[in-house]
Amino acid sequence: MAITSGTADPRNLGGKGDGKATPMTKEERKVIFASSLGTVFEWYDFYLYGALASIIAKQFFIGDPTITFIFALLAFAAGFIVRPFGAIVFGRLGDMIGRKYTFLVTILIMGLSTFIVGLLPSHASIGVAAPIILVTLRILQGLALGGEYGGAATYVAEHAPHGKRGLFTSWIQTTATMGLFMSLLVILGTRLAVGEEEFAAWGWRIPFLVSVLLLGVSVWIRMSMQESPAFAKMKAEGKTSKAPLSEAFGQWKNLKIVILALVGLTMGQAVVWYTGQFYALFFMQQTLKIELATANILIAIALLLATPFFIFFGALSDRVGRKWIILGGCLIAAATYFPLFKGLTHYGNPALEAALQNSPVVVVADPASCNFQFNLTGQKKFPSSCDIATSALSSASVNYTRQDAPAGTVAKIMVGGKEVTSFNAVMTPDNLNFDKASKDREAAFKKEVGAAIKEAGYPAKADPDQINKPMMVLLLFILVLYVTMVYGPIAAMLVEMFPTKIRYTSMSLPYHIGNGWFGGLLPTTVFALVAFKGDIYYGLWYPIVIALITLVIGAIFIKETKDRDIYAGD
Repeated sequence: MAITSGTADPRNLGGKGDGKATPMTKEERKVIFASSLGTVFEWYDFYLYGALASIIAKQFFIGDPTITFIFALLAFAAGFIVRPFGAIVFGRLGDMIGRKYTFLVTILIMGLSTFIVGLLPSHASIGVAAPIILVTLRILQGLALGGEYGGAATYVAEHAPHGKRGLFTSWIQTTATMGLFMSLLVILGTRLAVGEEEFAAWGWRIPFLVSVLLLGVSVWIRMSMQESPAFAKMKAEGKTSKAPLSEAFGQWKNLKIVILALVGLTMGQAVVWYTGQFYALFFMQQTLKIELATANILIAIALLLATPFFIFFGALSDRVGRKWIILGGCLIAAATYFPLFKGLTHYGNPALEAALQNSPVVVVADPASCNFQFNLTGQKKFPSSCDIATSALSSASVNYTRQDAPAGTVAKIMVGGKEVTSFNAVMTPDNLNFDKASKDREAAFKKEVGAAIKEAGYPAKADPDQINKPMMVLLLFILVLYVTMVYGPIAAMLVEMFPTKIRYTSMSLPYHIGNGWFGGLLPTTVFALVAFKGDIYYGLWYPIVIALITLVIGAIFIKETKDRDIYAGD
């Protein structure tokens, strides 16, 4: 495939697109590789922050509780909430000045932000400036991420031969696995090389510093690339958009497609993605109490086995269409989440399954004191006796039912013939945390609850000898297989839904709202639902309902796009 910046019809590049199996050329592989590196970077960094969150918090978020709370909120926002704004900023640039240079800028911002974290002095060295700089870097990174995926997907799709856009763009979707393994290998290697004590003190910086190597390779390769043929042709003809934002979102003709892309595609895709990988891992660690290394190995094996199916479903979408593969993944996921997660409990922690069946727990409380504990940052405290009781049970993976009590009654937990009385906590003056006496009472209360549920048969952790690892891998593989169904064809479909002149802007926003907000909020929302209802599986209703909404809206309003000429029109 000859990549040029001239005005040759890009539909003739890379072959005829007549459905015949032709080998991928060297230039085509280069386009895919260069574009995918940014997404590898995204997931490498994502997993670094996730794996090292506790160490980073100790290094930077220290001091006044109010400041800590604000910085925690901002750090969270940088990871998820600001991505759609990055999609708007860099999408606009990509549609005005070109795909190549825009997502060259995004990889530079993203890579340098990650690298600088490794150099950033701690709170002990420079005080409050440390968390301020860290949050600023995270915000810059979040903005850059908002422009990275849309640029990569658009660039690859506009280089792909007609009839192969699903195959070509699906390679980008495989990079999450590569990012995961790179981060795990670098973290593990560093820990083994310097030791746990040194790693906690300064060695945690090495994985962030190592990222500069990936950045260097990414920039070097991207500098050698040419502009996408579709954009180059449009620019040569003087048809580029001078106001991409108003054309993308200010005109109902395109805005309604943006909304449909969000509600009828990416919203459901995102919750299936986050449930299959991130919530499944969270469920094994936090709910089933499976040891961290074991849970990571199980999900890693499932990812390795399932990753080729991103390519399979991307290529399949070139033949049978993208819409029903994506919506089919949403439907099957929604229909099977409950039995699959119950299966994870059965094979991962059979003692917990037995306790849930044989030792019912009841929380007796004033219903007015029981709140929906949506905790955006992981730091907010709920002081009522009911909330303290239900939070303790949910954290211990204990199902419960609620029995109403008269107004003002202090909540109590009834388990195995025992009663454990909760308490109403006193908040600090800033109303952000429990005061010291309440913290001490909370620790004593949790210890008492732990003893009671242990006596009732609830295990403190999963017995490694009772974990059926082959069956766990099979169930996790199925969950990730759903991810490949919804995610493999999504990039090609989003590209095909919008005209070239505003494609970068239009496709980036629904993708990042779907994945950043609906997907990113999934763990928090799921835990709040579990704590509110008292059922370790109840949180699954969140991804199920979202996936079904996408199924209905997508089935009715989304049109198939695989045969669309993405070079036609403006």
